[in-house]
Amino acid sequence: MLYSEKVLDHFSNPRNVGEIEDADGVGEIGNAKCGDIMKMYLKIDNNIITDAKFKTFGCGAAVATSSMATELIKGKSIDDALKLTNQAVVEALDGLPAVKIHCSVLAEQAVRSALSDYYTRQGIDPLPIVGEIKEPEE
Repeated sequence: MLYSEKVLDHFSNPRNVGEIEDADGVGEIGNAKCGDIMKMYLKIDNNIITDAKFKTFGCGAAVATSSMATELIKGKSIDDALKLTNQAVVEALDGLPAVKIHCSVLAEQAVRSALSDYYTRQGIDPLPIVGEIKEPEE
C-alpha cells in the first residue's frame, strides 16, 4: 500500500495529539470492523475552535486523518468545522488508498461527535445542527 508523503508525515509526526482537560466538546467514534477508535477534544471560544486535540488507537491512516482533521478545524468557526468532509481530509493528505478511506470518514465523524457533545453541554439539541453521527462502514 502506498501512502503519500503527507500521510507518512502526519503519521510519523502527528499534530495535536493528546487531550484537553477542560474541553468544551469531546467526541469518540470507533469502527468495530477495523478496530480504529478516535477521540477528539475541542476548545471553543466565541464560536471559534481555538484548540483541537485527538487520541487515536488504530492504523497509520487513522492517526494521519485525525491529525489532519484537527489541523483543518483549528482556528475555524463551528460552521466551517461542520462543513469538513472526509473528502477534504483525503485531499489535504494528497489521497489515501481506497481501503483506508473509512479512516477519513472516522475523522469527520469524530469532529461531528465532539461538536455534538459541545451543543449538548450548552443545552442545545445537536441533531438539527450536527446531524446524525454514524459509525463508519468499511
